[in-house]
Amino acid sequence: TYPVWALVAVLFGVALTGWGMLARARRQLVLSLAERVRRAEEEQRRRVEQARHAERLAIARDMHDVLAHRLSLLALHAGALEFNARADPEEVVEAAAVVRSSAHQALQELRQVISVLREAPVLAELDLHALVEEVRRAGMEVEMHDGGVRLPGLPGLTARAAYRIVQEGLTNARKHAPGRPVTVRLDGGPDRGLAIEVRNPVVRNAVVHAPRGEGAGLAGMRERAELAGGRVEQAGIEEGEFRLAVWLPWPV
Repeated sequence: TYPVWALVAVLFGVALTGWGMLARARRQLVLSLAERVRRAEEEQRRRVEQARHAERLAIARDMHDVLAHRLSLLALHAGALEFNARADPEEVVEAAAVVRSSAHQALQELRQVISVLREAPVLAELDLHALVEEVRRAGMEVEMHDGGVRLPGLPGLTARAAYRIVQEGLTNARKHAPGRPVTVRLDGGPDRGLAIEVRNPVVRNAVVHAPRGEGAGLAGMRERAELAGGRVEQAGIEEGEFRLAVWLPWPV
């Protein structure tokens, strides 16, 4: 009868409409999932690029810190040998031994940096007193106040950052204020943080002719301190002295 056929037609139309709506929803869901996958891949690719960039910056900082410190010592002793050609044989032998030792240490530290690229990290003992003694043997007058702080007792990232910051501070003092005394001071404790201070009198002529802006060493120190969760509180001239003050976290 007509009512039965009408009911069948309505049900058939509803079924077609429902199937079409279901197909459309499924298509939209597939497109949405594809878009999410594409965004996730782009986000992952961006994170990988950021990680690679951070690794390159870390390697560049380590290379700069190692080479700048060691090569400045080599240049200092080589210059002494050049301008003191009539030195006693014992002095020449001693200077040559320091040059050889500095070159060996540079190769060792460079090998440690390269080992990071090979995913075989080498843990080296960070000894500030050995670093200071090495600089003193090069002719610098350094006064060290460690405040009872021992780098091996600090977290790894903080200890490495502190060592490199002191090393770079001594290198800058040797380059920009040769022959002037340098004072290194460390103080702090768990939950209080580690305060690092490197002071040296300025050389007037060097201050007058010094270019404006920060060099790679100071910029690297800022980046290293920020990566460790700290900050460079001051890096400039204060009362006739160049003062480098850095704070690093020291969690319990």
